[in-house]
Amino acid sequence: MKYYIIAGEASGDLHGSNLMKALLKEDVNASFRFWGGDLMEAVSNNLIKHYRDLAFMGFAEVIMNLRTITRNLSFCKKDIESFNPDVIIFIDYPGFNLRIAKWAKQEGFKTHYYISPQIWAWKENRINAIKRDVDSMYVILPFEKDFYEKKHNYTVEFVGHPLIDAIANRNQVDEYTFRAEHELNEKPIIALLPGSRKQEITKMLSVMLSIVNQYPDHQFVIAGAPSQEYSFYKQFIKNTNVHFISNRTYDLLSVSTAALVTSGTATLETALFKVPEVVCYKGSWLSYQIGKRLVKHIKFISLVNLIMDKEVVTELIQSDFNTNKLKKELDRILDKYERTKFFMAYYELEKKLGGRGASEKTAKLIYKAIS
Repeated sequence: MKYYIIAGEASGDLHGSNLMKALLKEDVNASFRFWGGDLMEAVSNNLIKHYRDLAFMGFAEVIMNLRTITRNLSFCKKDIESFNPDVIIFIDYPGFNLRIAKWAKQEGFKTHYYISPQIWAWKENRINAIKRDVDSMYVILPFEKDFYEKKHNYTVEFVGHPLIDAIANRNQVDEYTFRAEHELNEKPIIALLPGSRKQEITKMLSVMLSIVNQYPDHQFVIAGAPSQEYSFYKQFIKNTNVHFISNRTYDLLSVSTAALVTSGTATLETALFKVPEVVCYKGSWLSYQIGKRLVKHIKFISLVNLIMDKEVVTELIQSDFNTNKLKKELDRILDKYERTKFFMAYYELEKKLGGRGASEKTAKLIYKAIS
């Protein structure tokens, strides 16, 4: 079978790569063509577009790059027609993928969506396009099944969260070796996860680093995104107690005491590693003002709190994301008593996510549907 897969972000690259591996177990003759990243390319060499060339953050940034987005849409349609796949698999990335899904459905292609757009947070009217254009939807958050089926009468499959498998199946790191390899001393590590796009890294990292001097008994390590070079991060590093490690986020989290994390998938990854965290977010003024007016009924921005339906991790948003409040919250998660509460909540969170096997379940369902 021929599979055309579209992932437009780093998390989509991770989940796409594991889905491809699972599809190869179901279909030994599977042929792939895809938009994604290095992890997907390690499975198959038919990478068409890298996600680092696709990711535009926020409303203002999207508007400024409309011409590029339009060109990519046109190119994608022509590339699909040329490949003529048995199924198109969309992975999150809704602004782009839903447009392709509309066209693909009209052209008679089978359309399967893995990892739902977060329409429960905003743009709920996208449900009409999904019901019209998507043959099968595979959701990874437990509350999404009720949202689609009970509220919108649209049948979906809850397959569990693929991060559980990604973390469980990774190669374990020896802490002593890891520290030696990256010239880290014996001090406890505070991981800094400032995001993957240049716009958000620029906004997040300077504030995260503003508290470094107040923690001489700890060391801070920036988790570099695979899509960015060290030369970009170097401009922010002014302190010898700050280190940089690229593309080893899971290994870093496995040896970290605490973490400061930009809102997104990384908040859930950090929780699954049982690392107490502070969730941070600061966007452009325009993007934040627009987003605040569109997202009115969601109580939290972090996946951890959304899944648990209560505040487990503190969220510092926009003006609240400042040096004083960040220090206060970091002091709190370094406290032994507070850390115990985190660990208990994190174990409960993992149970809610449905256990292992998300990629395998999804691959079986897709292959069965198109066979």
